[in-house]
Amino acid sequence: MGPSAVRVADLNKRLAALGYTVEDQGDVSVTIPETRHYGDQKCKFLREILEACLTLAGMVKDTLDQGSLPVILGGDHSIAIGTLAGVAASQSHQQQAGLIWFDAHADFNTPDSSPTGNIHGMPLAASLGVGSDEVTGILGTKPKVKPQNAVLVGVRDIDAAEKELLAASAVRVFTMRDIDERGMRSVVEEAIRIASQHTSGIVVSWDMDFVDPAHAPGVGTPVRGGASYREAHLAMEMIADTGRLIALEVVEVNPVLDQMNATANLAVELILSALGKKIF
Repeated sequence: MGPSAVRVADLNKRLAALGYTVEDQGDVSVTIPETRHYGDQKCKFLREILEACLTLAGMVKDTLDQGSLPVILGGDHSIAIGTLAGVAASQSHQQQAGLIWFDAHADFNTPDSSPTGNIHGMPLAASLGVGSDEVTGILGTKPKVKPQNAVLVGVRDIDAAEKELLAASAVRVFTMRDIDERGMRSVVEEAIRIASQHTSGIVVSWDMDFVDPAHAPGVGTPVRGGASYREAHLAMEMIADTGRLIALEVVEVNPVLDQMNATANLAVELILSALGKKIF
């Protein structure tokens, strides 16, 4: 339902008003969870999620190979496994892209470390080659992004086991305390530098729970103390200024939990900022 809510907020029309030619490729077919057993307790709905991610990966790869910029809209963050697989497999970015991951959570669990077995808590780890072959090896390449070119921004809720996994990795982590102390501009400047170093461009994966729930209430796992409205826009505006954005993913829009489609409307505004909309 998340992508539908974003469409209702006029994403396509507003992108066209910015001067873009927009091709909406529709929704990836996803199995309704209530109709299936979750399977492995450690990695729930693995087969169904990988099927959707394989389809998405092909769409992202084709879009990039055609010279276009993919904007991926999603429900939970597990789809990033497909997005980053598609980028890594594309002709121009074969495992050479940098990544900035904006999120309240680290998403760095593995099937063995996860306390819930929910794959949406694993996609960053999986895309960097950490975890079981089933979740890391989609399309036969791993890692999809080199850990030294991956940055996690805005985290404020990390499980104990994934904290150890993150500490052992080369991922640069900026918590909300870093943003409090240094300011959003300084943090995003460094994130851009890391994600740009010897890379073919930058992928941004943006979880709407990066933003404080006062501004984005329609998310599955809200955590107080997130980015403000203007801090979020500043981050996206700085991404646009680089001219190096190659793919943009915005996830965790849940209209069932939203208020007057506020989260979807904010998602559209942030996408526009990332694609060049300016105040003046």
